[in-house]
Amino acid sequence: MNLAFLLFLVAAVSDAVDGFLAKRFGMKTELGAYLDPLADKVLIVSIYVTLGVTGVIPLWIVILVVSRDIMIVGAIMLSWLIDRPVSIKPHVVSKANTAAQILFACLVLASHGYGFSAEPVLTLVMVLVAVLTLLSVALYVAEWVRHMNSTEA
Repeated sequence: MNLAFLLFLVAAVSDAVDGFLAKRFGMKTELGAYLDPLADKVLIVSIYVTLGVTGVIPLWIVILVVSRDIMIVGAIMLSWLIDRPVSIKPHVVSKANTAAQILFACLVLASHGYGFSAEPVLTLVMVLVAVLTLLSVALYVAEWVRHMNSTEA
């Protein structure tokens, strides 16, 4: 768990630094706009599934987090398939959700790796992840439905 914590922390920090540098120095690219959220999803889904399968975190939070990401990717793919591509920009809620998801995973890994109790903070952050995930789903679904019902192509 110590090594997992350190690797996850390096991945999360490097993602944040990459995003900061791209914005700060005007180095945003269309490819990066697709790859960055995809890399975030791979990082978060892989750690949540791993922690869930090993019994370190409850399966319901794994299912919630992974289902949200599958729903978003599925909605984007469906809109492309029916020739109504949707351009989804992350909401502030979704950015906060990603931050909370990363914080929760870091807390879990650190507390197990270094043998300390992170309660009740761990439970509070897990509830925050759940609330932000559900709110994010609602916002994305509303935006997607609005787009699909619009007269614009």
